[in-house]
Amino acid sequence: MEATFEVLSPGLLTTVQDAGRPGFGHLGVPQGGAADPWSLAVANLLIGNGAGSAVLECTVVGPDLRVIRETIVGLTGPDLGAFVRPSGRRLRPNAAHALAAGEVLSMPGGQVGRGLRAYLAVPGGLDVPSVLSSRSTCLAGAFGGLDGRPLRTGDRLAQLADVTPEVASGWVGRTWPASPADPMPGVVVRLLPGPEINEGPEQVEAACRALSAGAWMADPASDRQAIRLVGSWRDAMPMLAGAGEWLSHGVVPGAIQLPPDGRPIVLLADAQPTGGYQVVAVAIAADLPVLGQLAPGAPVRFEPVTADAARAAWAERQAALASGKRRLREAVGWDDLWQSAGS
Repeated sequence: MEATFEVLSPGLLTTVQDAGRPGFGHLGVPQGGAADPWSLAVANLLIGNGAGSAVLECTVVGPDLRVIRETIVGLTGPDLGAFVRPSGRRLRPNAAHALAAGEVLSMPGGQVGRGLRAYLAVPGGLDVPSVLSSRSTCLAGAFGGLDGRPLRTGDRLAQLADVTPEVASGWVGRTWPASPADPMPGVVVRLLPGPEINEGPEQVEAACRALSAGAWMADPASDRQAIRLVGSWRDAMPMLAGAGEWLSHGVVPGAIQLPPDGRPIVLLADAQPTGGYQVVAVAIAADLPVLGQLAPGAPVRFEPVTADAARAAWAERQAALASGKRRLREAVGWDDLWQSAGS
């Protein structure tokens, strides 16, 4: 299919991401996918895609994209100042927008304290090869997405579905119906105790309490693989800080590791599938979007919860997505979109 965009400027770190490739940890492959899975899903649902379709993940400063063919986009995440040249028209997050051929979409950056990753969806998802059942970019392995790398100037991006102007007009301006379950960056991240790999239950519970009592912020060295936390861990948990490394074991996004220097590390989407540090706690799945938007220097608080509370939070998030999808379908006629897209 003809390209939809030409990359005039790639932004700080812009990659193709989808729902990731779970199930390949035995091959040493990270789960990957969007750092903020909530914003990924909403961007796609805003224009009638499946929730896990491939999108652009734009970090702090997004790309400049020349529009080659008319399209619609779903934009979510923090406001990175997206606007269209030459008209100057602003594109607000959590909404669907129309783009005409010849226009240039720019995302010069915004208030990083409100999050750092925006998501841009196109009809059907981005047309890049699927590798290990995913179109996500694996930066560490240099595969997936566009040749396993961030966007570069001169790249061309195509979409998988075509949408007629008549159908697109019904979607333009549609906004995501806000829900109390929408995750907010920098509020609180809920925790479950880590596995008792080498410590007893008392010390693991004490570690969770110390995390909750401490004042933490994200270190500027953080990336898609992990967030390094800055705080007073050594004072709060001297029995674990500096305890050394253990035999390697499986880890997942959201796991909070404690290396010998006593500075906790929170694993994110691109984390390796195994690690040798003590896992003192695990962020619940429903709060992974909050971690994915945690900007350098941003504060974060932790709160221990029960397994039942974690399951209830996950169910609430899924119900909010289902409700938003249903309301959009009723308002726009989702089935009509896919018929016109030839899907």
